[in-house]
Amino acid sequence: MTWWICRTCAVESAERPEVCPICADERQWVPMTGQVWTTLDALQAEGHRAEVRELEPDLYGLTATPGVGIAQESKVLRTPAGMLLWDPLGYVDDTAVAAVQELGEVVAVAASHPHMFGVQVEWSRALGGVPVLVSAADASWVQRPDPVIETWEGEREVLPGVVLSQPGGHFPGSAVVHWAAGADGRGVLLSGDTIFANPDRTASFMRSYPNRIPLSGAVALRVAEHVARRPFDRLYNNFDGVIPADALDVVRRSAERHAAWTRGDFDDLT
Repeated sequence: MTWWICRTCAVESAERPEVCPICADERQWVPMTGQVWTTLDALQAEGHRAEVRELEPDLYGLTATPGVGIAQESKVLRTPAGMLLWDPLGYVDDTAVAAVQELGEVVAVAASHPHMFGVQVEWSRALGGVPVLVSAADASWVQRPDPVIETWEGEREVLPGVVLSQPGGHFPGSAVVHWAAGADGRGVLLSGDTIFANPDRTASFMRSYPNRIPLSGAVALRVAEHVARRPFDRLYNNFDGVIPADALDVVRRSAERHAAWTRGDFDDLT
């Protein structure tokens, strides 16, 4: 089977349409120079490679160098019962698979939202056909259907103490992962960009990051309330951003700030 990778978002596609549907949406973008497609063989020939680094005990970051598409940092979360590959890269090769498998056995692949689908089916096949978990609300964005894809909604405990849930926001099915054992038992949230860790260690809530479209204050508060159902002290976004401590309080305060600005509470400062 021939399949394609969008150069801009690095999401795999069974077809080669004139424009990538994910990038044509207002949350993403198509280059002014036009749509460009590539293949995994071409990326490998260009010298891309994947690297793994430890973020904290039992949590690893996986990146491609040079970056592919949005160039996210995937997360590999390890538990005694197996591992979750979160926000899979738009690139995979034998070396990358071997590096992940050295850490343990992956039991599922999942993405926070469609921009992070990457080459999720290809990662599954390379890891032995493990399930690819896709939010039912966002399943229409899958560009490469495959039997390994399983839809879910609400909450799903992927591994003991590792729970997927859907606060929505960025996409209707935007998901986060709560890892109870992370941060020395204080809890970790893998938030993708449902909640984005800012450089100043606050958080953002956006419909589109590249196009600067904010969510409403009501939605920001809803997302914060959703994730507050379980305690967490640390938050990782889908790149290298981290809120290292007091992350739950930071998320709540950031949502209140977002809501206040969108209500116009501080218009006198503008």
